[in-house]
Amino acid sequence: MDRRSFIANLGVFSGSLAIACSSLGRRAEVLGQTGDVSKYRAFGFGELFPTPAKNTGEVVLKLPKGFEYTVIGKAGDKLSDGRITPRAHDGMATFKVGKELRLVRNHEVTGGRIPRPGSAIGAANHYDETCGGGTTTLIIDPKTRLIVRDFVSLSGTLVNCAGGPTPWGSWISCEETTIGPTIRTDAKGNKTGGFPKPHGYCFEVSASANNNLPPVPLKAMGRFEHEAVAVDPKSGVVYLTEDFATCGLYRFLPKRNKRLAEGGRLQMLAVKGKPDYDTRTKQTMRSSMAATWVTIDDPDPASADVDTLSVYKQGKAKGAATFGRLEGICADKNGAVYFTATIGGDSRGGQIWKYEATSNDEGRLTLLFESPSRQLLDMPDNVCLMPKSELLFVCEDSDYVGEGGTPENLVRILTPDGRIADFAVNIYEKSPRSEFAGTTFSRDGKTLSFNIQSAGVTCAVWGDWSRFKA
Repeated sequence: MDRRSFIANLGVFSGSLAIACSSLGRRAEVLGQTGDVSKYRAFGFGELFPTPAKNTGEVVLKLPKGFEYTVIGKAGDKLSDGRITPRAHDGMATFKVGKELRLVRNHEVTGGRIPRPGSAIGAANHYDETCGGGTTTLIIDPKTRLIVRDFVSLSGTLVNCAGGPTPWGSWISCEETTIGPTIRTDAKGNKTGGFPKPHGYCFEVSASANNNLPPVPLKAMGRFEHEAVAVDPKSGVVYLTEDFATCGLYRFLPKRNKRLAEGGRLQMLAVKGKPDYDTRTKQTMRSSMAATWVTIDDPDPASADVDTLSVYKQGKAKGAATFGRLEGICADKNGAVYFTATIGGDSRGGQIWKYEATSNDEGRLTLLFESPSRQLLDMPDNVCLMPKSELLFVCEDSDYVGEGGTPENLVRILTPDGRIADFAVNIYEKSPRSEFAGTTFSRDGKTLSFNIQSAGVTCAVWGDWSRFKA
């Protein structure tokens, strides 16, 4: 099915942005008067049902009728290289290496944010042997969706939350902490830090590597609480998100395309004509703003050891914009990037933004969707686009019930006309409140994989993707 037929099958309006805006405006007006969010809902693939895993029989997910899945790569299982599968599965991407289907998967291991000698997950080639984070690579049979071989592919890093794939066949794994040698003491007297190496960097992992190679921190890409990255396939520009209550959207301009370790320039997004703009509240869905970029003079400040926001503060001082916990990000084939602000919006249920470059130095920032109710969308995290479509698959991280969040976590779908469909619910009895993470499609669009983080499991899902209804 080609892109045009697929979009027509969705029932998506082919009118202008003005029509989409007016439709959203009417929905917002109805919501304000009645509290009814049904106008924001899409049918999707239909009602969700408890579904046993094809290989283990465990009931981990609710899925639409006709969809199947396997449960693979569990925390604690022995890897093919003899090591043990780490816990805290998070960001992930799918690659085609020769005839193989490969997943490169993050492990957001914190280790209590203190050094723990001997905790590195690999047998050798550690960045910091006192840290238990990193990545594993899973080689998957594309027919059975079962593991052929798996192994450690990055060792000795810390709090590897998300990251993103590159067009040249690698995974950028990101550390969501800036802890380093300095010992920090909080208001309660708890101490963290004291590591042999500084943390807060991105690391590149080759998807075709068959073991963990010596890691190289990409220091020019900034030292902050990294979440995820997306790469413009045409220009090679790398976009980066920062997971903090006050944070920025960054881009990295490499000196040489595909050679990130050779350095480059880090910048932070600013709204043109509105210095120090705060995007977190009082925004209008489908509204667009002209955007530009300010340069970060010191992307790797020593002060990050004790000040998580050292990089952000440099951008803010130059008028850059503030977002609320930027997490997932992905790029389409034209280089537009879609990213989530997990606590953004008046309901704090989350925002989904889009940035499109209009020149080398400027672009358009558009608020695609803001959750009007946390029952509809609650704290969006990792995202990916379904191949040959404009459907955005969104992982929820809504584990903050005491702060108005919902008790369940779902994988949701955002349609091009701004409606939400439900795709999967976590009902795993071993970890029913866990967030989803690492949503990623195989290149052929046949398999959607994602993680249930706290449970430490990866799910590979398949079915008839063509029957989506808006």
